[in-house]
Amino acid sequence: MKWPGRLAALLLLGVLTAWAAWRAVPVQIMVLADRLAHPVAATRAVQWQQGPAMPDAGYRPPNIVLIVADDLGINDITVEGSQSGVAGGAVATPNIDSVAAQGANFTQGYAANATCSPSRAALMTGRYPTRFGFEFTAVPDQLAKYVPRYAPPGPHPILYHADREAQVPSMAEMGMPADQVTIAEVLKKRGYHTVHIGKWHLGETRGMRPESQGFDESLGFMPGAAKYQPDMAVNAPLPGDPLDRLLWMAATDAVQFNGGPRFHAGRYLTDFFSEQAVAAIKANRNRALFLYLAFNAPHTPFQATKRDFDALSAIRDRKTRVYGAMVRALDRGVGEVLAALKQQGIDDNTMVIFTNDNGGPRNAGLPDINKPYRGWKGTFFEGGIRVPFFIRWPGRVAAVNGGYHALGNAPKNPSE
Repeated sequence: MKWPGRLAALLLLGVLTAWAAWRAVPVQIMVLADRLAHPVAATRAVQWQQGPAMPDAGYRPPNIVLIVADDLGINDITVEGSQSGVAGGAVATPNIDSVAAQGANFTQGYAANATCSPSRAALMTGRYPTRFGFEFTAVPDQLAKYVPRYAPPGPHPILYHADREAQVPSMAEMGMPADQVTIAEVLKKRGYHTVHIGKWHLGETRGMRPESQGFDESLGFMPGAAKYQPDMAVNAPLPGDPLDRLLWMAATDAVQFNGGPRFHAGRYLTDFFSEQAVAAIKANRNRALFLYLAFNAPHTPFQATKRDFDALSAIRDRKTRVYGAMVRALDRGVGEVLAALKQQGIDDNTMVIFTNDNGGPRNAGLPDINKPYRGWKGTFFEGGIRVPFFIRWPGRVAAVNGGYHALGNAPKNPSE
């Protein structure tokens, strides 16, 4: 065979090999291509915009801090007593509990959807996501194929409906529509400085990102999940769960600041977000602030710091212990935010809201996280949509268990 023929044969072999590889491991190829096209830089300092040196005289609207956990079970926090919480109360959550104890604890709090993307869209817009065509969590089509391929057999198998592929929008189109008005856009027009920290998961393309949806500053990651720390973390993979397997393969601890290049957080992600929230509060202590702090804890993959893992030595099961350590870090972060508000002298003029995007997931293999309710994330039983919902506003919202009660001395804007 002469060189033209050999070259043609090699090209054909290369095409067939690439086709076979794509058929066999498409997600792995996509991950590799993304890493090559968008390398993650080393950690770097984040410089928040500094507000005025002194507050303006006269009326100042209240700060709003919206803290959202990710896949937290309704029974993961100890606000309801010693028998609630991870491992039967072995993981105390005093800081999260204090938001409920010092304000309003809405004991029948519900998410607007049972999965994260549409639930977060509802939080941002105040509308049911079904009304604007955003009912389902945004995932690439290859991921939708990947999960059923590796899912273990069971009475309710995960299905991929190939006949509906033509109806699925591209990943670039998956997100909260840009024409939706967010709370950040509304508050920005009223003079607030708006900050997003943490998970977004409402679209990754121009027009859907937080910088395009009313946030002056944004620090976090755009997809639905991230690793907490690539090295030195205590890990607990979930054998047999295809989604967990995918996250260990594809996720990183990469974050972006104001849509810039991705870089490593440089420390355990929950602690990083808490630290940056404290810095953002300090930078904006003299102007009205809306802070959307969207932790990804305790969403999979299960990773904890050794410090938190060692503190829960009474929990024998490793997976439960790692999960409990993640909840412990989340609670510590809430405490740091509350402490920062007091240290900056703005605690009394700040409304703090704590909630969650949906119920705990079944694939976590932790049977009591939604106790006593039936169902899991992704279902519309109580376990899938019942979430903690607490509002704390010292001097403005009285400590009431089970409902809202204003004290009657909320500040008035003299111009209204």
